[in-house]
Amino acid sequence: MPEKINPFPKDFFSNTHKKSFADLSFEVARQLIGDEIPADVLRGIVDRTVNFDVPLVQLDPNVWAVELFHGPTLAFKDFGARFLAGLMGHLAQGQQREIVVLAATSGDTGSAVANGFYNVKGVRVIILYPSGKVSPLQEKQLTTLGGNIVAWEVQGTFDDCQRLVKQLFLDEDLRMKYLLTSANSINLGRLIPQTFYYFYAWAQLSRFNKPVVVSVPSGNFGNLTAGVIAKRLGLPIDKFIASTNVNDVVPEYLSRQVFTPRPSKQTISNAMDVGDPSNFARLLDLYSTADMKVDIVGKSFTDQETRDTMRSVYKKYNYMLDPHGAVGYLGLRQFLDECGGEVTGMFLETAHPGKFSEVVEDTLGEKMKLPESLESLKGKKKQSVQVSSRFEDVKELIG
Repeated sequence: MPEKINPFPKDFFSNTHKKSFADLSFEVARQLIGDEIPADVLRGIVDRTVNFDVPLVQLDPNVWAVELFHGPTLAFKDFGARFLAGLMGHLAQGQQREIVVLAATSGDTGSAVANGFYNVKGVRVIILYPSGKVSPLQEKQLTTLGGNIVAWEVQGTFDDCQRLVKQLFLDEDLRMKYLLTSANSINLGRLIPQTFYYFYAWAQLSRFNKPVVVSVPSGNFGNLTAGVIAKRLGLPIDKFIASTNVNDVVPEYLSRQVFTPRPSKQTISNAMDVGDPSNFARLLDLYSTADMKVDIVGKSFTDQETRDTMRSVYKKYNYMLDPHGAVGYLGLRQFLDECGGEVTGMFLETAHPGKFSEVVEDTLGEKMKLPESLESLKGKKKQSVQVSSRFEDVKELIG
């Protein structure tokens, strides 16, 4: 966590709508990082991070989809991975020990990290993913690059992958040999750039002069935590909706004040299949229980509800949701129906539906045209190492 979060002065928000995405993002990054990174270096990192658009698509007068999937791997995690890769590339200069980046993934983190860190000098990336529990195209994205990108296919769940990463960090032998760091959202460098699009989206919707609420499809809760950090910087977001699938430990906490981690359950929104979210610790650091309930509303939905929503939104708006975006839309729609007030609502559409083409096509009953970047993966050869979920086996692989 940052030692402190200094909010912008209130007049900062009066003209954010006039700024480019890159200019606004740079100001947010400087506010959080200060002088830790030279301004010209940070500006270059930001420019390379946000060199693609974040369109807002209106579905209803007060419902907007924030499309975060226009980067190279078609998922919101491109923001975090590209920013973090830029930071690591800068910090690797002059280091005597190899930097080893560890990343547990349930899908999109791995592909974004692999793309963002590919050929970054002085950095080796090891991606741990649960065998059989990511979509085929996601798996191809994170296993076909080679070079400094290594993929370990773990016989277990995402929670096993996350546990192994944490155990590797605590191992004294490895810490003496390597500079270990993470590309998961436990690394603050991932969350800083995820604040950027909250500012950018809010700036575009501020013209309606209504309270803004945002629904965040949530698994490990890094994306929502980034939104809360944006709010601590002064961004006037009225409410967050923590929208989950049946892995609902945080919505349960918000309703009962009891946090009960448990093994994750597999769903069609697999990137959110997390039973013990790491970033819940950050939320507890940012809030007391009572304060958290004021700012965050928890919602959870079944696979059947997710599929029904994908069908109804496609039929009504001719808009194709991926399963995670559908959960976000559901959370927002349910909140708007309950609150009854005049608000502007946005939900984060975190991945291109083509990344989950099997689920989307099965749900909608029609074939979809894949973006070229995904279509081209089909002929590439998967390169991964199968490993058990035992820590001793995984440690031996690092070398």
